[in-house]
Amino acid sequence: MILADKIALLRRQQGWSQEELANQLDVSRQAVSKWESGASIPDLDKILKLSGLFNVTTDYLLKDELEQPDARPGASVEMPEESHRRSVTLDEANAYLDTVQAVRKKLAAGVGLCILSPIALLLLGAWADGTASEDRMAGLGVVILLVVVALGLLLILPAAFRLEKFEYLEKEELDLAYGVAGIMERKRQEFESAYRRSITLGAVLCVLAVVPPMLAAAFQLADFWVIAAVSLLLVIVAGAVQLFINAGMVQGSFDKLLQTGDYSLHEKWTNRRVGWFAGAYWCLVTAVYLAVSFWNNNWEKSWIIWAVAGLVFAAISFALRAWVEWKNN
Repeated sequence: MILADKIALLRRQQGWSQEELANQLDVSRQAVSKWESGASIPDLDKILKLSGLFNVTTDYLLKDELEQPDARPGASVEMPEESHRRSVTLDEANAYLDTVQAVRKKLAAGVGLCILSPIALLLLGAWADGTASEDRMAGLGVVILLVVVALGLLLILPAAFRLEKFEYLEKEELDLAYGVAGIMERKRQEFESAYRRSITLGAVLCVLAVVPPMLAAAFQLADFWVIAAVSLLLVIVAGAVQLFINAGMVQGSFDKLLQTGDYSLHEKWTNRRVGWFAGAYWCLVTAVYLAVSFWNNNWEKSWIIWAVAGLVFAAISFALRAWVEWKNN
């Protein structure tokens, strides 16, 4: 039970309204309301007053794992031991969550545009295939591809820059201020159902994305319709990516603050040693994809590079992480 829930429970047990509790603490009713909703945390002197008013220990109020109060009035606050971890206040945590909420849709849209960027080139190339305007259409398609990628970067880069100042959350060991962990955990639980829906729907879309090309191949449609089917695949994948990024960034923000999942202390240690690999790998894959596609002018088939690259990335990442951990042990 987190601090917010404990204050509300203890107040109701005393039969007090929020205003009555506020009068005894010499604060506004709005302040008590914010404490109980988890929007803010009482100052230390107010924690001491709450301890005395409710006849419970400060340990009970501040430690989420304590579910039952130990009635020892006037209990002293234990000073935390000096820690080398980076302290994170509620204001910092909320500022990070607000930033994630502000940029996640832009990041998702930017990535989506990059995925959609080859569609014009594919369709124009297929439409003009074998005609006198084939080269002109191919050139136009490349121009559109570059413009769409540039638009995607205009969305991705500013959003990434806004998140840069919070990079320490995924690299350093954190020490959340009192009450922050409980508030973050409750927010994560409230978001959990939306996260599961988004990930499930995104996975379903990824499976359905391969249906149009398979149908085009099964019915032996003309080349133009095969390319159209591949373009539809990209559209569906782009939609799935929107779901993955929007939900994943919010879930990831809670994992970073609470140091769970991919951002546990153990994972942070490992990531500091292998984190370089993902960036280098995907830059190389992008270069190979563009080189092969431009060289062969076979964009309708070269997209398979991404599927193969994804499988290879998973295998190499797993092996690299296992090797780093084995070496450390």
